[in-house]
Amino acid sequence: MTEFPDFSLAGKVALVTASGRGLGRAIAIALAHAGADVALGLRDRESAADVAETITAMGRRAVPLQMNMTSLPEIRQAIAEAHEAFGRLDILVNNAGIAPDAPAAKVTEENFDATLQVNLKGTFFASQAAANVMSGQGSGRIINIGSQAGLVALPGESIYCMTKAAIAHLTKCLAVEWGVLGITVNCVAPTFIETPGTEPALSDPEFRADVIERIAALHRIGQPLDVTGAVVFLASDAASFITGTTLPIDGGWTAR
Repeated sequence: MTEFPDFSLAGKVALVTASGRGLGRAIAIALAHAGADVALGLRDRESAADVAETITAMGRRAVPLQMNMTSLPEIRQAIAEAHEAFGRLDILVNNAGIAPDAPAAKVTEENFDATLQVNLKGTFFASQAAANVMSGQGSGRIINIGSQAGLVALPGESIYCMTKAAIAHLTKCLAVEWGVLGITVNCVAPTFIETPGTEPALSDPEFRADVIERIAALHRIGQPLDVTGAVVFLASDAASFITGTTLPIDGGWTAR
């Protein structure tokens, strides 16, 4: 054991799902900045040339992968291709998620099934495939992107909230099962973060003001950097004794 914590990801390989835009893009680039080579899990393999170029410009390798999270064969194939391309897989970030906005009384079966398929089924089977690789190495880090919506109720987002609460508990279950394999499993749970996905909601002045008021401690909208630092930490050796936890990144929303 070294005397000081090691936050470097030099020599590590990460795979980030839904990494073409928004928070996934920011996470992929932050992991590369910390020293990792990055496999980019994408619904459309050709959609993230700028992300790959940014990572390559840092001196790291980037490999775009076809990885539609509604397709179990694509999930498994992407994990296999990442392993083949880099020879190992140290970090999986389950970032992919959707959030149909509808009152509970008007949720359709189609929206219900689609949300569970991406947010839960996709996360579970990506984790399973990655763990099969990581177990052979004797180490690995799985980081699920949850949400404060898994800790508090958000009106009009009952199915999304349900899936994010389930991800927090799945994180515990996988941590308990896979710790013996040297794999840690953790979750970060952000509040509203300034991304293209949240822009339509946050552009409403009344809604934005309400969000800022509810972020009781800091009274500002979160930025991608607020989340990426936590992901890099949990992916590093500095977090080797942390597993099964969900870390709210919410500016104090859930402390209220």
